[in-house]
Amino acid sequence: MIKTLCLIAGVSGAVVASQYPAFTQQYIQRLGGQVDALTQVVLDFDRSAVEAGLGREEALQQMTGTPFLQARQTDMRATFARHIALQEHLNVLRAATPLERLVMPHRIADEETFAATWGDFSPALPVTRAGAYAAGFGGFVGYVALLVLLTPFRTLYRRKPKQAQTHRAQPALRPPEPEFAPPARPRLMGETR
Repeated sequence: MIKTLCLIAGVSGAVVASQYPAFTQQYIQRLGGQVDALTQVVLDFDRSAVEAGLGREEALQQMTGTPFLQARQTDMRATFARHIALQEHLNVLRAATPLERLVMPHRIADEETFAATWGDFSPALPVTRAGAYAAGFGGFVGYVALLVLLTPFRTLYRRKPKQAQTHRAQPALRPPEPEFAPPARPRLMGETR
């Protein structure tokens, strides 16, 4: 029973993990779109600052005086920080091979991009080497994880071992021999007396 459950968990893990390479590819495409959009915002801000004879930090510091300007300054600082972080993730993911991306789930960290990718993701048959490796890894992890989780319960379902017999085994039952069988006659050289 436990082995069957572990096998099911292993197959499920393989199916889920085999989708990881395709998901990361779609995530990278969306991440690239996010970075392009943020880059445009950053360039527009920097261009406006330069036209006013200011650097980026000087322009941000001038965004004070009203609650709206202060909120806008906070928004722009968050936009610059997000742009830097997403650009770094994008560069690393693009430089990595599909197999290297298997060990980079921390690079798929932007919640907005992840949610958008997940919303449009359609599972596909993994036909790449990375998909096969991911399936194998997922199958192994699924099998072992469930095996470890169910180990404490194995004693509940384990069959009792056969106890060693302390007495001699009873011989197999034979049909009873007739009580009054005629006595056998001695034979001499093949002749009966």
